[in-house]
Amino acid sequence: DMHVDETDDGAVRTLEMVADEALARGLIGRVCAGHVCSLAAADHEYAERVIGKCLRAGISIASNPVTNLVLQGRGDRGLVRRGTTRIGELRAAGVNVLFGQDCVKDGFYPFGRGSMLEVALISAHAAHLTTREDLDFALRAVTEAPAVAMRLDDYGLRAGTRADMQLLPAPSWPEALRLQPPPVKVWFAGRLVAESSVRSEVYRTTRPGATRPIDA
Repeated sequence: DMHVDETDDGAVRTLEMVADEALARGLIGRVCAGHVCSLAAADHEYAERVIGKCLRAGISIASNPVTNLVLQGRGDRGLVRRGTTRIGELRAAGVNVLFGQDCVKDGFYPFGRGSMLEVALISAHAAHLTTREDLDFALRAVTEAPAVAMRLDDYGLRAGTRADMQLLPAPSWPEALRLQPPPVKVWFAGRLVAESSVRSEVYRTTRPGATRPIDA
């Protein structure tokens, strides 16, 4: 796992070298490259070639839109680049794409909560992920795809796998992504490690000057 080509300069082409070395050394499926922002600034023909090499080498791409939206494109005027890599093309090619937080309240990024739900939402904005299929991809990018990159095999909601999970108070994944609720319960290795609760009251006017609470 390494940070690669975190720059707006399309002439910086380290990712291709990484892919070539992975293929030459037989490190198929054992490499993860983070950021690779310059791939978005390169010409399309070159980018397609490198994406093909990444696919053959089984390289996982860890895109970090949360941080790169802030760091990249700062020198642009007028049409400012988003700074993210070619998420759509990598996804279409079948490359394993995951989303990362990268930074939390440091010199590069003054925000962040370490919430992968928040990461998925910001990444969805950056990568134009709006259809149900897109949102399912965003879910995979913060759950299954990182597990694939780390070569784990005991993940997922099935008997016998390691129980690292959150319970979110939402009827569906798209609603969880939209509403960003805090998790009700958090389990780590099958052990309950955190709980939270939120109480809301909505006041509806019944007559001028009068209100009554409605539990939500």
